[in-house]
Amino acid sequence: MTRELAMSDVGREETAMTASREAHLVELVDPDGAPVGEITVDEAHRAPGRLHRAFSVFLQDASGRVLLQQRAAVKTRFPLRWANTCCGHPLPSEPLDVAAKRRLIEEVGVEGVELAEVGVYSYYAEDPSTGRVEYEYDHVLLGRLDADAELLPDPDEVADVRWVTLDDLRTALAQEPRAYAPWLAGVADRLRQHLHRTDTAESSGGR
Repeated sequence: MTRELAMSDVGREETAMTASREAHLVELVDPDGAPVGEITVDEAHRAPGRLHRAFSVFLQDASGRVLLQQRAAVKTRFPLRWANTCCGHPLPSEPLDVAAKRRLIEEVGVEGVELAEVGVYSYYAEDPSTGRVEYEYDHVLLGRLDADAELLPDPDEVADVRWVTLDDLRTALAQEPRAYAPWLAGVADRLRQHLHRTDTAESSGGR
């Protein structure tokens, strides 16, 4: 009986935290990313959706692997799907790196990582399990992290984490797309494009 009550209390706390996040404000943008207004997270993700600013972070280790997280079951959009290291929305007028560093701490317990923007893309996706939608102008951010760094995932945010190579991720996305968040392929593509540009620039500079 005590265990059942405790588990029920945990469920209520998770629901309350999710509701609180849904009340936060996000920045509406036009197709070019210019701000045009504000709206709550909840309103932005109700069909048909409103285009708003978001970010997706990838942390990469020295061998080139990237850190994935499995989204918690209480997420209102694409729960239990695998995604990049962390995602989120800056508050209106909040700098992207400030918002992203905050979410890294909140989701996976990582702090002190420097982030750089490596790409931007817009996408629209409907979640058949919850009826919510993602319609985002997504800034892709990259940071470096040692593979043996301590991770402290928040169970309200993250169900699991794992390191994968980009090649293995591409194969997995092709074989089991429904196991992954719909934005992950686009985020990974922007990262690959950035790494290709970086490799090309370094090769040219060495001649």
